[in-house]
Amino acid sequence: MSEEPPSDPPTEVPVTPPLPPDPRDRHRPGDAVTLGKKAWADPADLRWHFTRGGGPGGQHVNKTATRSEVRLHLDSIGGVHPDAIVRIREQAGHLLIASSDELRIVSDSHRSQLKNREACLARLVNLIEQCEVRPKVRRKTRPTRASRERRLKDKKQRSEKKENRRWRDRE
Repeated sequence: MSEEPPSDPPTEVPVTPPLPPDPRDRHRPGDAVTLGKKAWADPADLRWHFTRGGGPGGQHVNKTATRSEVRLHLDSIGGVHPDAIVRIREQAGHLLIASSDELRIVSDSHRSQLKNREACLARLVNLIEQCEVRPKVRRKTRPTRASRERRLKDKKQRSEKKENRRWRDRE
């Protein structure tokens, strides 16, 4: 008879709770609107509104709905790092409706609705592209000894030049 060695009691492996989903991992639909290098939005999330607008175009503009307004909720922008969303909030200024966390971009600078729509999208893409890029952190540097000496030498030369311009009574 062979004796079996005593088995170790089973150890319990701690279960970690699942992480919340990263907004960058959302599925990008095939007809998504590109808003930057990695940013995109579902066309259904872009809410368009058209009204009669001013600007160039004369009576045509006064009679037709050429002024374009697009609204986009910040949470519906996909493929963007959460830090970029924070930068968008900071940069948007008057374009951001704080109560609903929406971007609102308006254009009535063109005579046609299509060009105003394109202008709205261009402004939105420009804002998001600027905010996608993480700003470089400035590292403090100190001037070198040689640069300090050059600066002091130049100051001394300027001082002497200005001193020589003065009128002196030579007695």
